[in-house]
Amino acid sequence: MKKIFTNRYIHYSLFVLAGLFIGWLFFHSSNKMDEKHEHNSEESIATIWTCAMHPQIRMHEAGKCPICGMDLIPLKQNNSPIDQSAIKLSKEAMELANVLTSVATRQKPIKELRLYGKVQADERLLQSQVAHIPGRIEKLLVNFTGESISKGQTLALIYSPELITAQQELIEAAKTKQLQPEIYDAAKEKLSYWKLTESQISSIENSGSVQNTFELVSNTTGIVTSRRVNNGDYITQGTILYDLVDLSRVWVLFDAYESDLQFLNIGNKISFTIQALPGINFVGNIKFIDPVIDPNTRVSKVRVEINNQLGKLKPEMFATGIVNANLSEYQNNIIIPRSAVLWTGKRSIVYIKQTGTDESIFKMREVELGPMLGNSYVIINGLKEGEEIVTQGTFSIDASAQLEGKPSMMNPEGSIISKGHDHENLKMEQSNEQKENLTNKTIMKHEMFIVYGNCEMCKERIEKATLSLNGVNSAEWNIETKMIHVSFDVNTIKMNDIHKAIAKVGHDTESEKASDDVYNALPECCLYRNSK
Repeated sequence: MKKIFTNRYIHYSLFVLAGLFIGWLFFHSSNKMDEKHEHNSEESIATIWTCAMHPQIRMHEAGKCPICGMDLIPLKQNNSPIDQSAIKLSKEAMELANVLTSVATRQKPIKELRLYGKVQADERLLQSQVAHIPGRIEKLLVNFTGESISKGQTLALIYSPELITAQQELIEAAKTKQLQPEIYDAAKEKLSYWKLTESQISSIENSGSVQNTFELVSNTTGIVTSRRVNNGDYITQGTILYDLVDLSRVWVLFDAYESDLQFLNIGNKISFTIQALPGINFVGNIKFIDPVIDPNTRVSKVRVEINNQLGKLKPEMFATGIVNANLSEYQNNIIIPRSAVLWTGKRSIVYIKQTGTDESIFKMREVELGPMLGNSYVIINGLKEGEEIVTQGTFSIDASAQLEGKPSMMNPEGSIISKGHDHENLKMEQSNEQKENLTNKTIMKHEMFIVYGNCEMCKERIEKATLSLNGVNSAEWNIETKMIHVSFDVNTIKMNDIHKAIAKVGHDTESEKASDDVYNALPECCLYRNSK
């Protein structure tokens, strides 16, 4: 009995051990297969290689870029079920790129125009003080330019033989004025023609003696801007002695570029500051816009009239004005920040955040731009109110889209992933295709060079001349370093054209010199050649 129990125990033990061994073999093999499957999956994901400088290149093996020869880098694939033309960013990538979004809304379109100009005398208040009698100047009582004079003030003492004779005739006629009033009246009238006042004529008649010198009095109030005569000069009737100006009311003449004239109208309110009077704000209205554009500076004068009873505003002072023009024709358009737009010179694009998901998924969209309003753009077409757009970090999202072969600013159609077969022939085909399509694509280039100038007016003139060229994406000139940074499409415009455009408005560059006629027509603050 004991022997039978022992045999059964041995059989059960062998059966359990055999089961454990078979289970170990099965599960160990399964884990290896799972690990191998996961490993193969990871390998299959990391098979696409691209070039950091030419993201349109796609290879299934590591190697060299067929365009620039750089080592290819692995491309991280996105297997999430989203629109293939959209770009997905992780939370960490969003924070690293500092991406911010905002909702597109309709706003009141107000374009801020910055104008530069000078204080000038009111041309209607310019006058000339002339001599009404011939003679010789014995003594000038107003001797220098800039002196203020008042109406009735004595300007000079004049010796006039004709006046002496006329005085004698008056004195003799006064003695017989009861018998011959016509002669008496004629003698008085002759002196009044020479602008003698009634008090002066009465003084001569009452004194009964002839004055050898005669006081020339001012018939206006103002400031002497030019003295035309000296002591001892002989003068005739009508000779100009002084040029005068009344500065109780002055003009401020601003330079408006031809591209800005469409936004300016007579009556627009303009606030301005004077460089010599910091902290004081002046306000006026546009009274006149010159209908003729200066052929050299390409600007038109915009006039503002302002009272100057205290005399703080002096001719030739520099002024900076701001006009907020209300663009009624774009009243119902969407307005977005300038930072949201990527502009290639031909196309303008924004990135739209996709709705219906909690993930950060963005898709490129081409928009049609209206006028620029300072730091924002009017959108003519391409956006709907309420859509969420990227307003900061747009360039970072576009760079990610380029690296993943998605539609981007420089590659609107995206890139086709290569199949990885026959790599040598494929590289050759891609290289040839790249060369053939090179002239049809927008290729942006950044350059920097010296442009000479002095002030904010120079900065605006230089940047506007550069940005007016087709193919120029951005231009920024630094007053301190005199360097301009330009981003442009090499297939649309050449560097030489940019230099010539800047020189055409009066500013020398490293390779081009402005003509003397254009340079001499610049405002005084912009004349830089003597300061180099």
